[in-house]
Amino acid sequence: MEIVTKIAPISLALIMLGLGLGLTGRDFLRVLNNPKDFIVGFICQLILLPVVAYIIVLIMDLPIEIALGIMIIAAAPGGVTTNVMTKFANGDVALSISLTAIISLISILTVPFIIFKSADLLGATGISSNLTMTGIALKMALVVTVPVILGMIIRKFAVNFVTSNIRIIEKITIILFLIVFAAILVEEKYNILNYFKQAGIAALTLNVVMIVLSYYIAKMFASGVKQRKCISIECGLQNGTLAIFVATQIFSDITYIIPTAAYALIMYLTGFILIFILRRST
Repeated sequence: MEIVTKIAPISLALIMLGLGLGLTGRDFLRVLNNPKDFIVGFICQLILLPVVAYIIVLIMDLPIEIALGIMIIAAAPGGVTTNVMTKFANGDVALSISLTAIISLISILTVPFIIFKSADLLGATGISSNLTMTGIALKMALVVTVPVILGMIIRKFAVNFVTSNIRIIEKITIILFLIVFAAILVEEKYNILNYFKQAGIAALTLNVVMIVLSYYIAKMFASGVKQRKCISIECGLQNGTLAIFVATQIFSDITYIIPTAAYALIMYLTGFILIFILRRST
């Protein structure tokens, strides 16, 4: 995974820069003005998702390497892709942006905590002794928080240019993810089928269960159909590039990275199916 290890941090930083270019202060203030929908999405993604993932790995009795890879996916926030897919599904794009922005920013704390806690619970021993929660948090800050803040600063001083090219920026972020995805395919082309055998069912189960579960929780507690669509997408589709980056930083063994790669493949297929279903719902 040498190519992926080198490409993922650069691609992730540029993707998060693109996220920052699409953000304004209103995206954060909106949470205060209408907190109910945000709280539902926040709880589903930050608390329910890791819990469901942990239950799945226990029920399936997965090898520790695959199990911890699934937990890395569960720890990752939603990505820019969720904002685009929410728009295609006629969901609440503003809510999607707020969830992505805030959860991405605090992910420098939540992701290391969830992963290291999961490693303790699962008895994983593959984490380098040189790595700590603080070390991972600092690395994530460099490729997540700093680019987002930089993007917001650039937008503030070049708002006309950014707003007139926001669709191009969105397309570029998707292309960057696809580059990482393509690098995985190229480097591991002879092992892809084996990876799916090992982690595909678990990754697909997590993906589908969270889409359905978060949709019906949002149906009970969120304010409307658009918010329901947004929350199901945000909780069902995680930031695959961030998950791959974290996995490559913590583990040298390819086995730990397999679920993140499998999930990245699966989520686009299920994502487009989800959009088709949601666009027909009212």
